[in-house]
Amino acid sequence: MTTFLTPHQRADRTSAAVGAAVAAGRGLGLTVSEPVVLHDVFSVVVHLAPSPVVARVPTALPRPDDLDALARRQRDELDVTRWLADRGVPVIAPSPLVPREPVKRDGYSMTFWPFVEEARGKEPDYAANAESVAALHAALRDYPGHLGFLSAADPDSIADGLDRLGRHPDLIGPDDLDRARREWRLLEPLVRSQGAFEARFPGIGIQPVHGDSPAANIFNGADGDLYADFELITLGPVEWDLAALGPELEAAYDRGARRNGMRPLDKDVLAFVNALGMLRAIATLALAPRLPELMEYLAPAVDHWRTTPFAGGMSG
Repeated sequence: MTTFLTPHQRADRTSAAVGAAVAAGRGLGLTVSEPVVLHDVFSVVVHLAPSPVVARVPTALPRPDDLDALARRQRDELDVTRWLADRGVPVIAPSPLVPREPVKRDGYSMTFWPFVEEARGKEPDYAANAESVAALHAALRDYPGHLGFLSAADPDSIADGLDRLGRHPDLIGPDDLDRARREWRLLEPLVRSQGAFEARFPGIGIQPVHGDSPAANIFNGADGDLYADFELITLGPVEWDLAALGPELEAAYDRGARRNGMRPLDKDVLAFVNALGMLRAIATLALAPRLPELMEYLAPAVDHWRTTPFAGGMSG
């Protein structure tokens, strides 16, 4: 039987992350006397009040001991958001009050961002958001930094997650796990090799993309909307950023693509990224012992996956 983190253990983890953020902030010269937790799921996000700085501290990770790999990804996020901001793209950029580097403290690696007032009561307009993502893609085309191909998919974590799920039959049934493993054998080569992807989808092209559903990661700031949360910045097809959003938001993106001189979404690539996104959701169940609410969050995705064609209809 799988052992889940208790509420008390979860509170202790949050408290430890906040303590690390406060100590790191003070070590960087910030005044911190009233820390406020803003968000606590995969990361603890804490406002280091009264300083206008927010620390983001990842706490639920597939490989929590590999802080060097996490710091490399965090550095990519800091670099690309600073680059976008310098070009006038509306984005939450790194805090100017501390060095633009990940900070390791007490077993965590964290980044620092400006505190931005939220527009209270404003409902997200996901169609408008999806349409605007094409403008973000147009801006990202010229980003000169080195990024890994589909690193946002984190193929090692998918493989590890499916392995761990084999030892936890109460998280997912054997028939579902067998299907997921067979799908992964089909999709994995296209994730791990840019050459294999390009051979399967000739002429699609890849570029820097946000990596984590940017239409759902636009922050409604009091002074305007801002692109946020580039933790999974990656090279890939633009379709990756529209995975699992459905026909209405795909059509909205295509409207923005036409306006920004971008190509429309490719249906075959969408089938691939949608299938891959579903597998990432399945593999993420392996984190449920450390983040119990994932069982509830991911249940609708698993139910939907069972109704979809094998590997999104792709064949070997």
